[in-house]
Parts: sequence; structure tokens; C-alpha cells
Amino acid sequence: MSNDSLYAHMKEVSIFLDDSLDEISSYLNNCKLEDLMSEDGSRNSGYYMELLKALRRLEVFCDEANDTVNGLLREEPMRETAAERTLYGIHHQCILGFFSPKNDAWYENSRASYSGRQSISFYHQPPNSFLRLMMHLETSFQRMREELSYYETTYQKRMS
Repeated sequence: MSNDSLYAHMKEVSIFLDDSLDEISSYLNNCKLEDLMSEDGSRNSGYYMELLKALRRLEVFCDEANDTVNGLLREEPMRETAAERTLYGIHHQCILGFFSPKNDAWYENSRASYSGRQSISFYHQPPNSFLRLMMHLETSFQRMREELSYYETTYQKRMS
């Protein structure tokens, strides 16, 4: 892959991470469990805490990835191998972490994408504000997953 093309991918990922972090951080900074309990949803406080924990974990991964991407974008010339490794890592930690968080607070219903529905499914009804956030984020995470799938196969082949 040409360095110009890789730089463009890195720039696109940086914008995606900035936008995602703005939304996630804003939600978490303005969210209290008591507020979520007053919204429509299952009102299962234990489950709500798991949702927030998974979202905080995603925020950390995205923030660390964004720092790395921005550092690589500042380098002249950009280190191609490091950039590809970073994009591969973002695919694994951020993108796949969004669709399948470590604590299994939600999961991806892969069949939903064929019918045009949201693919994130929850074990219990989440608060409406959380559901709206996830629905909004899903579109950009899905698009970025498609963009970064190239690095999934290319980087793995190179490492073999």
C-alpha cells in the first residue's frame, strides 16, 4: 500500500476516533446511574453498571488508539509498518470491542445487518439514552470495520 494511501486511512481513522470519543466521553461525563434508572428500560442497575463499564473500556481503547494514530501522523515520513500494526490493533480492540465487549454487556446480531436493522442486541432493555448512543455509534463503527478489514488480512499474512 502506498504511503499516501496509508496516510489517508490514518487520517480517516483519526477523525473517526475523535468523533467517537467526543460522543462516548460526553455521554459518560453527563451520565449518572440514578439518571439512567429514571429512563425507560429494564431498570436493572447491575446490568446498567455493566453497560457503563463496557462503554468506559471502549473509551479508553479509543483514546489510546487516537493518541497513537496522531503520533504516527506527525512523523515524517510516517512509519508504514507501525501504522499498519496500529490499524490492525484498532480493528481488534476498538472495532471488535464495540461489537462484542469483553464483559458481554451486549452482542452483535450478525443477521440483523441483512435486514437493515441495528446489529447491536442487548440482554436486557438498556436506558433509552444508552440505546440512542449505541445506535448512533454503530453506523460509524460498522463503516470503519469495513475500512479496516483490509488490515486484518494483510497484517496477519505479513506476520505469518
